[in-house]
Amino acid sequence: MAILCGGRGTRLQEHTQSIPKSMVEIGGRPILWHVLQIYLAQGFRRFLLLTGYLGEQVQRFVADETWPGDAEIRCLPTGEDTPTGGRLYGAAGELSAHGPFCVSYADGVADIDLGALLTAHERHGSAATMTVVRPELPFGVARLDGEDLVRGFSEKPRSEHWINGGFFCLEPAVLDLLRPDCVLEREPLERLAAEGDLRAFRHEGFWHCMDTYKDAVALNDLWEGGRPPWKLWG
Repeated sequence: MAILCGGRGTRLQEHTQSIPKSMVEIGGRPILWHVLQIYLAQGFRRFLLLTGYLGEQVQRFVADETWPGDAEIRCLPTGEDTPTGGRLYGAAGELSAHGPFCVSYADGVADIDLGALLTAHERHGSAATMTVVRPELPFGVARLDGEDLVRGFSEKPRSEHWINGGFFCLEPAVLDLLRPDCVLEREPLERLAAEGDLRAFRHEGFWHCMDTYKDAVALNDLWEGGRPPWKLWG
């Protein structure tokens, strides 16, 4: 599987002026470590980390960390400012060699059932499966009636809309749609959707990305609380 680790994290500048986004810590460990643990806990053992901005720090982290003896974790530099589709394009030779493969971002955690994701992908036969989630809204919501009377409030409810949750399963044919300068989430996925070849895997459980400093604080608070929902390992 491939993990996209090349981002700068410009909205996390409190952390990412000297480290890549994937190395921002939750509970004293890089968020990348948490993403890897989600996959390791569910039987995944072969990982290709597609690095970019300050990628040598990711390489050092992989070399210095202790991993399961049967795990293979390698880094592939894919350019400092390469977009997501371009990073996968640069790894196409390796990713296409073993049939369907998973792709994930290095900045989001979830209590996702990866076995169920793989099963769904195998059953529907489409070229790509994208996990979708309904994120928690950052604000409380006022409940109004037909007369515009405020009937109450809901504190940070879930969105009614589904968004890209960042856990993918792709067929090698998807790599043929990529170019060095393309953004995976734009033309390639839009084309697959237009052709009816992109399916959604609905994840109703916990999901949280680390996009801002506030997100980093929230994830660290969950970890320090002792029961982080994404901790699927012992």
